[in-house]
Order: sequence, then C-alpha cells, then structure tokens
Amino acid sequence: MDAVFRLGEATVREVLDQLPDPPSYSSVRTIIRQLESKGFLTHWQDGKRYVYKATQPHKSASRSALNRLMDVFFSGSASDTVAAVLDASASKLTPEDLDRTGSQRGEMICR
Repeated sequence: MDAVFRLGEATVREVLDQLPDPPSYSSVRTIIRQLESKGFLTHWQDGKRYVYKATQPHKSASRSALNRLMDVFFSGSASDTVAAVLDASASKLTPEDLDRTGSQRGEMICR
C-alpha cells in the first residue's frame, strides 16, 4: 500500500521496484489482488497491464488500519494502544517528537 500511495498509481512491477527486499512478482501480484478484493485498491487495464490505485486517501486508510489494530490487539482501547507504542519506542522519542502533539500532551506522555 505504501508503494501505491507514494506513486499515486502503480503496476505490480512498479510496486515490486519500490520494495527494498522484494518477494517474487507472483507474491506481490497475489497481495495486490487481496488488497483489491478487500476494497483497498482498484484497477484499470492499460494494454496488457493492470494499473492499481488506492480507493481512499492515505490518511483515511491509516486511520482505518489503526482502528482495526486497536480492535484486534487492544480490545478497542486507545490508551492501551498508546501505552504499547510508547513502551516499544520510548527510547527513540525525542523532545521534538513529543512537542508535535503539543506541550501538554507531551508532558502527559512523559509521566
């Protein structure tokens, strides 16, 4: 999905070229077909190739994925999700990262 979002629209080959350690062409094609069957991608035919495009903006897709993650792994709890993310990445957060959410929220995260 990230490759399709970056490119705006892409063929399987173009997605494959975007991946740092790509699986086989047929694996990428299978994943893209699954994403299309779940409604995340749509396609049109350009000659012999299919060109894929996301069905929703990146921000909407990210929120949807995060909501699904919260539901599946954290019983829908936003606070449990945030706690897990902070626990996993606490040593990587800089003061600037915390400031991105505003000083009051940053202070709450540090407590």
